[in-house]
Amino acid sequence: MSDENVLQIRSEIGQLKKVLLHRPGKELETLTPEVLDNLLFDDIPWLKRLQEEHDGFAEILHSLGCEVYYYSDLLTEILSLPTPASMAVEHLVKTGRMPQSTLRGEIAEKLSEMNPQELTEIMIGGIRKDSVLCNDEEKPLSWWIQEDFPFYLNPIPNLYFTRDPGAIIGNGMALGAMKSAARKRESFLLDLLWKHHPLFSSLRSTPWYSPDMGDSLEGGDILVVSDTAVVVGASARTGSDAIETLAHNLFQSDSGFRELLVLRIPSARAYMHLDTVFTMVDRDSFILFPGVEEAIRVFHLSPGKKGRIRIREEKNLKVALAGILNLSDVRIIHSGSNARGVAIREQWNDSANTLAVKPGCIVSYNRNAASNDALRNEGIEVLEIEGSELVRGRGGPRCMSMPLLREE
Repeated sequence: MSDENVLQIRSEIGQLKKVLLHRPGKELETLTPEVLDNLLFDDIPWLKRLQEEHDGFAEILHSLGCEVYYYSDLLTEILSLPTPASMAVEHLVKTGRMPQSTLRGEIAEKLSEMNPQELTEIMIGGIRKDSVLCNDEEKPLSWWIQEDFPFYLNPIPNLYFTRDPGAIIGNGMALGAMKSAARKRESFLLDLLWKHHPLFSSLRSTPWYSPDMGDSLEGGDILVVSDTAVVVGASARTGSDAIETLAHNLFQSDSGFRELLVLRIPSARAYMHLDTVFTMVDRDSFILFPGVEEAIRVFHLSPGKKGRIRIREEKNLKVALAGILNLSDVRIIHSGSNARGVAIREQWNDSANTLAVKPGCIVSYNRNAASNDALRNEGIEVLEIEGSELVRGRGGPRCMSMPLLREE
């Protein structure tokens, strides 16, 4: 297998060469005020502008020589094959809200007759109860009673945050075990691609983590900071048992990773993942939302005796980061400004959720002016994108991208 066909991530800031995105689509048009909480949105974005902003993000990546892949394209390609197509139909029917057996059979039959593009659209956009046409006397009770949730198969509007369903660590995949039921299908889609699309064929066949291992783990909490060290957030979406299992699987294999730094951050909607408050921007530099700095606890995990994991609490974040990176010191750049209100407001708009595209060069929303100025004052190149609608989903450039290949 040639080097150009190999996917691997052994850096958080190396030149980004390949990335997986999802261009927001019709699934966003299923959002209505009564389902926002269920689907983890705070507001209803304007789809046309959302797509324009996302296209602008993709164009910046293209202009830097990064190859961009899209979920919809890759899924359509593999759903032309019988095995992944039948797996997809089985999963949709099994996990949908279709309590009436006759209805399940009818929907399964219709899904099986769809072409790959139609099936891809359903997997992402869902099935509304009022889209299932039948005579009044044939309608099941679940059709008539729609107040609780109007879908037989929920849409997955969060898919444009491709960071969370999984992460490549070294030469392997960690599949996300999503905390919320609204996002669990996203992990299934990535699993389907990983197992059946030739793009992912270079990755090892056994995952570092998968949903059947129990505790929740999401990609927004995983930072691959070097070829030997990973930083993981213990957050509202990622549990300690999952982190320990991930560490054990990395340490007991030939992954090359020998250190895992755990950052315990406050459990809150505003800080749902580690990368909402903390990202790496250069070889020795990180951006951090100052509002959580005093609350963070840091734990160092390394291989112990007889397959156990050695755990120690670190003195502070800077010392711990410098240690795993073999540096004398690291820079912590505070997002926002000295004005507390500005920092909090910009953090809500994902000021710390930056995507490094090469050492010392990051993508950020243009609305976070104070944070972008703070980065530039420290010598970091900031490539700004419009995000007035993208940010309504509660995620920034890092959230919207799953790196597939970086230079070391």
